[in-house]
Amino acid sequence: MTERQDDRASRPTPTTLTVGVRRALHITGILLVPLVANSIYLAAVTLWGHLAGLSYENLFYMWMILLHLVLGFGLLIPFGFFVVKHLRGVRERRNPRGRRTGRALLSLCLIVPGTGLLMTLRLLPLESVGGRVSYWAHVLAPVVVVLVYVMHRSWGPRIRWRQGLIFALSVLFFLGAMGALHSLDPREWGRRGGGKEAFLPARVRTHSDDLISQEVLMMDHYCRECHPDAVKDHMESVHHFASFNNPIYLFSIREAREVLLKRDGDVRGTRFCAGCHDPVPLLSGAFDDPNFDLVNDPSAREGVNCTVCHAITDVVDTIGNGNYTIEEPLHYPFTFSDQPFLKWLNHQLIKAKPAFHKKTFLRPLHKSAEFCAVCH
Repeated sequence: MTERQDDRASRPTPTTLTVGVRRALHITGILLVPLVANSIYLAAVTLWGHLAGLSYENLFYMWMILLHLVLGFGLLIPFGFFVVKHLRGVRERRNPRGRRTGRALLSLCLIVPGTGLLMTLRLLPLESVGGRVSYWAHVLAPVVVVLVYVMHRSWGPRIRWRQGLIFALSVLFFLGAMGALHSLDPREWGRRGGGKEAFLPARVRTHSDDLISQEVLMMDHYCRECHPDAVKDHMESVHHFASFNNPIYLFSIREAREVLLKRDGDVRGTRFCAGCHDPVPLLSGAFDDPNFDLVNDPSAREGVNCTVCHAITDVVDTIGNGNYTIEEPLHYPFTFSDQPFLKWLNHQLIKAKPAFHKKTFLRPLHKSAEFCAVCH
């Protein structure tokens, strides 16, 4: 009897897999469907951006990064159970080629979560040689896993190709759904605001005349965590002291508001100044309150802060009257969370995928003379 005949004669039968092992294998397969679709989606967006020289990462993409981590590490539980039980079940089986391909398959499978953990913890920065090797190993190992899996099964129970077809169709369904949701990005990058009536006589525009909450605009503490030098310089700049923390400006606006309140019954006329000097209370709506505390309200001391400047998406004209379009910036998941783990996860996402952060907060407009001229 030849070696090949001997191997085929000693193939393990399907009964090698107990009920518990089969259940773990089925759970693993179910989790693999969205994970494979998610992986293809992430790779496609990255490749698309690389070929076009642009970034197509958006907020949905960032949530898909998180889903990738949850599915990937969650998969280890049923997969680990399956591996341990399966190795015990085939321990006495005579199938040398099946054993060799099985060991190779297991090694390749372990490379995927291992490199994923390295990238998640940023133990090897992606810019380094080790980081690039880890990244490509993480990307290419699953492709090799499929080939070795087919080899492994060729020396064991026959592959049920019908189940493979169902798996592939399920992956395509999830992939199509992800592609459709990716195209529903709520941000129309750089679009000029259509209306400015909500803030007249200030010429500030938002895309839909909506207000923007103070919580979103007062984010200097968040910026400081990664850009301490820039925030330190800003805190000592005239932009920071452009609002009611400037005694001369405080005196002028306080008197103007008193006069306008007596004459017009409201203080909206002082919006003209607020477009450049007090964007945070203006855009949040607090500025229109006649009882707005010009001294003690937190937004009264913000001036022209980091978020306000970096959230400007378009300059309408450059005659110095604050005629710009500003939009509420989209943040990475868990930006506003107080939970240490979620804050850590938010920072890891920014470090691992900074292109979305740069696209949101640092546009070519911000390096132009027109950007400054909108108020100066």
